Amino acid sequence: MTRRKTVNQTGIGRLSNIPFHDAWVAYECVNCQKMNYIQVGQELLRPDYAIENCVWTCGYCGFVHAKESDLPFQDWEEEYLSSDSTTALRFWEGFFRVATENPEAYWKQCNVCGRILPFPAFSKHSGWGVLERQMECRSCKGAINAVLNPKRTKQQLLESSVRRRIADLFVESENLSIEDLFKRFDSKCFKTGKQLDINQRDTWAIDHIMPSKYLYPLNVENAALLSKEANENKRDMLPSKFYTNNQLIELAKITGANLELISSTKPIINHNINVNNGVTRYLQVREASDLPKRIQEIKKILEVYKLTDNLSDENKRLLGF
Repeated sequence: MTRRKTVNQTGIGRLSNIPFHDAWVAYECVNCQKMNYIQVGQELLRPDYAIENCVWTCGYCGFVHAKESDLPFQDWEEEYLSSDSTTALRFWEGFFRVATENPEAYWKQCNVCGRILPFPAFSKHSGWGVLERQMECRSCKGAINAVLNPKRTKQQLLESSVRRRIADLFVESENLSIEDLFKRFDSKCFKTGKQLDINQRDTWAIDHIMPSKYLYPLNVENAALLSKEANENKRDMLPSKFYTNNQLIELAKITGANLELISSTKPIINHNINVNNGVTRYLQVREASDLPKRIQEIKKILEVYKLTDNLSDENKRLLGF
């Protein structure tokens, strides 16, 4: 996707000649334990291809990482170290698979600070490169937004505020039992399998399996237990873009969610909501508020989300539909 031309108004410069859409592989040398980075470009490596063909030479000690290499581990029995042993072959298969098995295993270079960072360090941006991640890491994005946000126009701030209010207007979530949620997911992050402590609230989050921006409430069928890091990585992605097929099947079994729905690759708006209650809440304004503008906002929301057919006859007349 071609990036639109913009004028840098932040004073935070971007580095030239940074391949900001390219994917990188990162691995720790099995010999000297130093981190190495390999630029793989716009085509991700298949694990089976990497195992058979990749030869990665450590830039620090020169150790060659390939299935033809003997293992350097001093505490292993000598018969297990030879490249033609089953143990060595299985080790190298795992080594290359870990580094290449899915997009989340890859790394990316920030075009602001220049660091090569793991996949979760970049926010989602559909269509941007093979990893579909933003050009700048989340740290740099935070700095950029700190400069840009005060400069945003009232209209931009209004549009952002409207988007945030949509779910509050139309989605009526249930009161979930956190204890039951942890029990259903065996106190583990569903994405990573990481063990979670219910008492350490800053380490876990409740995922809207189907994002609230598509008007899905947070209830038993639409809630998954994730680590904080995994939840930040998912953000408002569709479950089919974040979870594997096997995970989607297991998720449907655990929660009772509709598998066809959560495996859809295209957004599906939830129309099983009380639209009229949302309209009533949105039009409850203070006397000094700009009612005509409020009416145009709610009409735009209803049209974009194709909710006008859900309106009562009274509200259709009220809003001019």
